Amino acid sequence: MADIRPFRAYRPRRELAARVASPPYDVLDTEEARELARDNPISFLHVVKPEIDLPPDTDHYAPEVYAKGAENFRRLVEEGVLLRDETPCFYAYQQVMGDHVQVGLVAGASVAEYDADLIKKHEHTRKVKEDDRTRHVDALNANTGPVFLTYVKSEEVDALVDGVREGEPEVDFTAPDGVRHTLWVIREEALIRRIREAFARIPCLYVADGHHRSASASNVAAARRAANPRHTGEEPYNFFLSVLFPHDQMKILDYNRVVSDLAGLSEEEFLAKVGERFEVHPTDHPKPDAPHRFGMYLGGRWYRLTARPGTFPEDDPVAGLDVAILQDNLLAPVLGIGDPRTDERIDFVGGIRGLDELVRRVEGGAAAAFALHPTSIEQLMAIADAGRVMPPKSTWFEPKLRSGLIVRPLSD
Repeated sequence: MADIRPFRAYRPRRELAARVASPPYDVLDTEEARELARDNPISFLHVVKPEIDLPPDTDHYAPEVYAKGAENFRRLVEEGVLLRDETPCFYAYQQVMGDHVQVGLVAGASVAEYDADLIKKHEHTRKVKEDDRTRHVDALNANTGPVFLTYVKSEEVDALVDGVREGEPEVDFTAPDGVRHTLWVIREEALIRRIREAFARIPCLYVADGHHRSASASNVAAARRAANPRHTGEEPYNFFLSVLFPHDQMKILDYNRVVSDLAGLSEEEFLAKVGERFEVHPTDHPKPDAPHRFGMYLGGRWYRLTARPGTFPEDDPVAGLDVAILQDNLLAPVLGIGDPRTDERIDFVGGIRGLDELVRRVEGGAAAAFALHPTSIEQLMAIADAGRVMPPKSTWFEPKLRSGLIVRPLSD
């Protein structure tokens, strides 16, 4: 079952929502965030990336950073920028990017189910990032960034959410990146009960994006549970801010690679080694149109790479991923990039930036770039169901969930 709970959110006043809502904390570096929020004192970036309000040489993990985030959050509440709902609610959150539409339910997801792997993961977390979000949640006493969850499509849930969308939205605006964000508030107790009952018939949820945020929720809950002799399991810290989308609405883009050098090989030597594991052909159509095909930009031109049969195990859900095929057959054996998590010779480019960004990187000094076919949501769920994890940087979800539209406090 999926145990989800309504909650009393902090939300921006309707006329301020577009100015408050910000990109997630982890898609902008500090300088990008500083510039984006420079002339906007109510941008939620002041809460989720509070180092932008401190001297540039401040350690991003220093105690004063988390204190500043809490201070900025309190200021938005005290100034009436953020208002709290009077009763526990669910929320329907729709995003439109071009011709793609996705509608999720905003709710509190269960830490107990996360800890029991009923909310399934597909990535490892990095301790430094996990600790950062744990300290941030604890300092603010609130979940400020939603976890992006998915589940196998339910016609029952679809019908309930579609009914909500027939009403007047609370918020409706288009962000500077062209994505339209629309929010409905679900206050009716009977409808909330029906939604909870419908999700109780869904056997499990999957973390699509937000592994560090969900892990931090678990960490905070464990600490508060240990410190609370009257713990019941119903306290707000036992649930975390999530947006739940049906799997058939997920949009996963390619997550591409750029390498800084060819490990001492000439372009001719490099192409010869690549040709041992891939069919290599010059192309004017570099965007991969099927799994196991790759685009490679090298020496001012594009090549199509096709993995040769027998170079990967087709029956292995992880090793058969395109990101694993590229890693195991080219990046590691040819370029010596053994751990893409830590090797500074490789960088990752989300597909939202397009193939022109790969060309720009190589023309700007990188050695080569690789365009991949997107991982499918079915592959993600199969790997999570098997209790396995994907290689790093396997999925890039779009559109991104805005921060600040819904804040979930950890106190009643």
